[in-house]
Amino acid sequence: MQTIVATKSERLDKLLQKSLYVSRNQIEQLIKKGYVSVNGKVVTKAGFKVQLEDIIEYSLPKVEKRESERVDFDVEVLYEDDDIMVINKPSPLVVHPAPSVKEATLVDWLRLKGVSLSTISGDERHGIVHRLDKETSGAMVIAKNNESHEKLSLQLQNKSMGRYYVAIIDYPLKEDICVEKPIARNPANRLKMGIVSGGKYAKTAFKKLAVCKQGNFELIAAKLYTGRTHQIRVHLSALGRHIVGDSLYGFKSKNDTIRRIMLHAYILYLNHPKSGETLYFVAPFPENIFSEISMCIDKEKLHEILDSNSLLNAFNGCDGWMCR
Repeated sequence: MQTIVATKSERLDKLLQKSLYVSRNQIEQLIKKGYVSVNGKVVTKAGFKVQLEDIIEYSLPKVEKRESERVDFDVEVLYEDDDIMVINKPSPLVVHPAPSVKEATLVDWLRLKGVSLSTISGDERHGIVHRLDKETSGAMVIAKNNESHEKLSLQLQNKSMGRYYVAIIDYPLKEDICVEKPIARNPANRLKMGIVSGGKYAKTAFKKLAVCKQGNFELIAAKLYTGRTHQIRVHLSALGRHIVGDSLYGFKSKNDTIRRIMLHAYILYLNHPKSGETLYFVAPFPENIFSEISMCIDKEKLHEILDSNSLLNAFNGCDGWMCR
């Protein structure tokens, strides 16, 4: 049991965060689970107001570790140092374990690699700052210590960290466009998200890159301003477009030759949590996506279209695109 004496009147979670140097979320979980008391009484509300000379006591629960699934795969590491690891997540790898997930996940792979962050709330964490859908491949950053995790999480909130996606869609967009529509769980299908009045604010910019030589497919890029579940897929659906291979949101395949969703997190940018340097990472395309792109677009044009600097510059001024 650890003891702190309050030196002024303030919120309980803020006082503990300054004393323990961990994220607000961890402090909230510690309080919610009943590990904190004020003047001998357990307090479970993070916003509880402590007064001058109140005695705050807290205990740190033992971290509950779960057994790992057998890992029989590897993940491409794009960059690694003492603070962060940047990976190229393959499809269809699940990021987090869940009761419905029977196979090994990215967390199991990270545990095997020894990436396990300390926690004060009794939960086992593995540096997952942001997620990708099971079917989506591409760049993800992993925090290797608590300080990095907190700083990267703040970057995610203030939009100084983000990703640019590349996708193949089933019908060309009429123009470069921005979609600004709220997203929430689809009330008619719990597996899907949808445009729902009163849902969470969401905004996506879509850039036309190249129309495929055969058929109606088009290569596009997407920039996210928010990070809602299935955001790109939902906003494309609102435009009457669908990612090739995405049967959940309406893509209709004439045969079963398309084995995955043609969506890839191509570029990741962030500020290094220790040095502050702005870094950009490009995740090479998996063969099953690259072969589809190569069949669509002349190879001599492909290198120019997918050049990372060109792709970043393509979104200059996108804040002024028509939004719907």
